[in-house]
Amino acid sequence: MPLVEIVQGKQTSNETVAIAKSFVQQLDKNPVVIKDAPGFIVNRLLFTMINEACYMLEQDIASVQDIDSAMKLGANFPMGPFQLADLVGIDITYNIINELSTVLPGFKPPAAKLKKMIEKGDLGRKTGKGFYQY
Repeated sequence: MPLVEIVQGKQTSNETVAIAKSFVQQLDKNPVVIKDAPGFIVNRLLFTMINEACYMLEQDIASVQDIDSAMKLGANFPMGPFQLADLVGIDITYNIINELSTVLPGFKPPAAKLKKMIEKGDLGRKTGKGFYQY
């Protein structure tokens, strides 16, 4: 992955950030600086999307395959939200969404679908079954 999120805390000096950026660039990676915030950039956006996709599934708006296809074809994502959740692990996905829902105002709690999958042991690629069969 070419991205490295560099988190600048309240007491992190600009000099420290500059050193971190330089180091990341020496590794042929791309630094992005963010203030300390729950989920940083990527996880906050991705897990919001995965959770919303689960709510859409629960509301019978579209199928797993159609939601994934829509995001791949319409947003040029390399994989859809359900494929990503299976890759990360349903249990890890649930825990991240749950944590974000406790620290971000207005963030929806994890969709019930995720908890049911965990209870069944359908944790994604690592168990051979999640939203997809492996």
